Amino acid sequence: MQTFSKILSVTALSVSLAFGFGSPAGAAPKASFKVAWSIYVGWMPWGYAADHGIVKKWADKYGINIEVTQFNDYVESMNQYTAGAFDAVTLTNMDGLSIPAAGGVDTTAVIVGDFSNGNDAVILKDKASLSDIKGQNVNLVEFSVSHYLLARALESIKLSERDVKVVNTSDADMVAAYKTPDVSAVVTWNPLVSTILEDPSAKKVFDSSQVPGEIIDLMVANTDVLKDNPNFGKALAGIWYETAALLRADTAEGKAAREAMGSASGTDRAGFEAQLAATKLFDKPADAVAFTASPSLPKTMDLVRSFLFEKGLLGNGAPSADVIGIEMPDGKVLGDTGNVKLRFTETYMKAAADASL
Repeated sequence: MQTFSKILSVTALSVSLAFGFGSPAGAAPKASFKVAWSIYVGWMPWGYAADHGIVKKWADKYGINIEVTQFNDYVESMNQYTAGAFDAVTLTNMDGLSIPAAGGVDTTAVIVGDFSNGNDAVILKDKASLSDIKGQNVNLVEFSVSHYLLARALESIKLSERDVKVVNTSDADMVAAYKTPDVSAVVTWNPLVSTILEDPSAKKVFDSSQVPGEIIDLMVANTDVLKDNPNFGKALAGIWYETAALLRADTAEGKAAREAMGSASGTDRAGFEAQLAATKLFDKPADAVAFTASPSLPKTMDLVRSFLFEKGLLGNGAPSADVIGIEMPDGKVLGDTGNVKLRFTETYMKAAADASL
């Protein structure tokens, strides 16, 4: 969910920004942390937890301080994290690789929170078949997960991007753009998908449920920060699983939480719950551990890194998709073992599953 110009601003950052987080020998571990998040159905629990004392509860348990900041601009939150102003941030698996990892920041996925299971969609105007997209202009946020979804959709019917013309369009302008006569195809994410589909002419012809597990929503943290004080990761896991439980709870507290999260994201409880229905939520740590350790994750990340390399988003002059190492929970690495910058781990989620937080 980012524009090319902003990606370039990140990948141009000096690699030196990634260093200097660890404590000097003998120094006390870092005890105050800053977390950035932005509005999306799977990330709303972070704002709710901050507002309702859950963040403080888990921070106090580990004798640390955690400051949670909401960003209205998703890309800016990642820019700030990459620049070292924040210790952790919510982002997708694709953006984690293309922005902080490609910017030289060693980053660890602490929480695998969910994957899009219909929240991202290809929509055609007055056409009901994906094959009708051939030859059309397609409005989307270029080099975002929408661009990736388009590539996967085209691949499913043996077409490629050469068969369409991508028109870079801000997410803020997408709904208005669809209403214009010149726009006949869009790819975007919720809540924009739901709004566009209210138009009788709009037909959803492909969505992320057809590539399950590929658009993954994460809470990541700087690897050196986690090594310096693992209690930060433990606290993040505690916050997430306590709050995420409310997303499914058929209780007054759960309904109130979903009402609050819906309102904070610009909808109501019904709208928020509709978005949740298009999300494969890992509100139970054992499910998150199983997904993260599954053979499907390396396959997904291989698809993602290949897409990013083809678009030139793994750094200037990257010789191949192997330029950045991606470490899996079993220690195996996709790409350069000497340049691992994105890591998936079960550590903190497993601790929550084992009730050892």
